[in-house]
Amino acid sequence: MTCPHCQSTSVSNRKFRTSLGYRTFCCLHCGRRFNERSGTQFNDLQFPNDIVLMAVLWRLRYKLGFRDVAELLLQRGFEVSYETIRVWEFRFAPLISEHLRAKRRGIAGQSWYLDETYIKVSGRWRYLYRAIDREGNLLDSMLSEHRDKHAARRFLRRLIDSAGQKPLRMTTDKHPAYTKAIRWIVGRKVLHRHSQYLNNRIEQNHRSIKQRYYPMLGFAKFESASRFCTAFDELRNYLRVRATDGEHVPADVRRKIFTDRWSTLMIELSA
Repeated sequence: MTCPHCQSTSVSNRKFRTSLGYRTFCCLHCGRRFNERSGTQFNDLQFPNDIVLMAVLWRLRYKLGFRDVAELLLQRGFEVSYETIRVWEFRFAPLISEHLRAKRRGIAGQSWYLDETYIKVSGRWRYLYRAIDREGNLLDSMLSEHRDKHAARRFLRRLIDSAGQKPLRMTTDKHPAYTKAIRWIVGRKVLHRHSQYLNNRIEQNHRSIKQRYYPMLGFAKFESASRFCTAFDELRNYLRVRATDGEHVPADVRRKIFTDRWSTLMIELSA
């Protein structure tokens, strides 16, 4: 254990625990006392880490409102207001996004599919840029106020940074902004295919975010929309079961994979 105040490793374990059951320590160098959550984003929370993370993951994964999540927690014995759930999402959704983004960094196929879909924010239509590879794995997503060459270039830079490599083929629709952006950012060696039929793969992949977005009736602010859409895409991609060579994955195997990944994610985020 490292002291969060002076970064010293000379600490002693105290026999007392916090009200939530977390261990406490005393730094032998600066003399300050702290617990397991000191110096982390969970430090000032009045609820256990796993309960907070579970509430945020429920909100992202399922079609639940803030009040729905608060009622589910009430059934487990935790009285939380829906505004607290909103604060937790604002605070920990970016943490989940960055963690899952770092886990898949450098993992991407050689064939990319790019497209954008519409998201209503504060009564106006905004553009959610999304990209997947041939296997359906998420490459990146980005919410933009405009649909032009500047947004396309910015999205391509994010893609290359996340994938760590350039693709051999890129498939888009016939929007002219992609052609110049790909030549400018990726280069002329990449094969750029622009066809509405070849791009059906990414068009069908939009269904998940659209189905999750419809019950919410839009977003009030651009920042909240960007934060939620990014975290939702990252979590869905992490929990998605990938079939090998088109073989059907049995239900019991799917349940085991989901349970293992969910437990692993909770442990990694709480660490």
